Formats: sequence, structure tokens, C-alpha cells
Amino acid sequence: MMEWIEIGGLDDIPRRGARTVETPQGEVAVFRTHDDEVFALVNRCPHRGGPLSEGIVAGRKVACPLHNWVIDLNTGMAEAPDEGCTTSVAVRNDAGRLWLEVTVAQRKVG
Repeated sequence: MMEWIEIGGLDDIPRRGARTVETPQGEVAVFRTHDDEVFALVNRCPHRGGPLSEGIVAGRKVACPLHNWVIDLNTGMAEAPDEGCTTSVAVRNDAGRLWLEVTVAQRKVG
């Protein structure tokens, strides 16, 4: 069973930006694309643990601010030579209010 917490409004996140949310499983980065799509990932790059929330969002991807690894916002998969992934977290937009699944430990991708 999924448990959801309300984390704010869509307008609380800048377009092509992110904000972080503390959960019982750790810090989660919630991203907003230019087209107002919303994605959430555990806020750690699979390469060296960089804060993805501080990266540059382009389309449905974010570039880690430490070494420019590109991470797919939908899957958490890295587009790098030795690959890797971070954990994708379910997020939903309900009439402009954002909800985050708090059981992230069960959502490991890859």
C-alpha cells in the first residue's frame, strides 16, 4: 500500500528546477520540467553521491552538478559509461498540489 504526503504546490518549484523534501528514507529531490511535468528521485547521483537537486534540468533529464552525469528523471538511470541509477520516487500532481510516495525504499530501479 502506498503512503502519500503532500509536499506543496507546483508553483513552489521553479520551472527547470527542483526542491528537496526530507522523508523517513532520506532526502528526495522533486523536479519540475519546462512543460510542468514533475519527477522525484533520491537526491544522490549514482556516481559520487552529488546533490541532483542542484543540477541543471533539461527536458526530462538532470545533469549532476559535480561531474555532469546525466540522469533520466523518469527512471533514475544514468547515461554514463559504467551506468548506475538512483531511486525513482512516485510523485503526483493533483490540481496543482504535489504528493510524494513516502515508501521510497521499495522503488529501486535497475
